[in-house]
Amino acid sequence: MARKLAVLVWHMLTKQADYLWARPSLVAHKIRAMELLAGKPQKKGNKPGPAYAYNVKKLRDQEMRVAEQAQKGYERFVDTWRPRPPDEKARGRLNPARLE
Repeated sequence: MARKLAVLVWHMLTKQADYLWARPSLVAHKIRAMELLAGKPQKKGNKPGPAYAYNVKKLRDQEMRVAEQAQKGYERFVDTWRPRPPDEKARGRLNPARLE
């Protein structure tokens, strides 16, 4: 599991891409909470900020359904995935003693 997570993070960093299945309102909510903990001032007024969607139950539930569907799709992909056996020529190049 740790290796899969490390590979995922490596791909995201090298390609400078966001996580595809992130829940936008949850991410905005967490970022705003970190900003407030770091000392950023509160915003006053009637204009909702980017984390506002997290407070709307309907939007939060919709994001959760999308995330659940993505999880089910990933589980189906992993269940049907089968690794290929290593190529014999490549195996011999990596460890010539095995061929004897």
